Amino acid sequence: MTTENPLPERPHYTPGSAQPRLNRPVHERYPQIRPTSGYGDPRIRHTGPGPGAGTEQEPERSSKLSARLALALTVVIGQLWGLTIVVDEWMTGDTGTAWWGAGFLVLSFLVVLGLWALDPKDR
Repeated sequence: MTTENPLPERPHYTPGSAQPRLNRPVHERYPQIRPTSGYGDPRIRHTGPGPGAGTEQEPERSSKLSARLALALTVVIGQLWGLTIVVDEWMTGDTGTAWWGAGFLVLSFLVVLGLWALDPKDR
């Protein structure tokens, strides 16, 4: 007893394929599958998002954003530490050191603001 597959073997599809016949819209690649085709259609074997879904499409942008986020978090931690020191110095009456610390906090805020303004298309 031989089992024959009545369906022809489908070509391997990858987005942006070098083969132009694979880059056509779905309704041109599979004209026999209508929008009303559904669960009962034996030609549909796999449901789901398809090849390449969930993968990073722009790894350079992702690494750039991760580095900028790490730098901004470091500055924010420094600001919290600086705020603790400034408040402590102010409470002990050493206002000169407190003003220098306040200057540090303003400077670090400007650094974060500069990081934010660095690339407006990433917002």
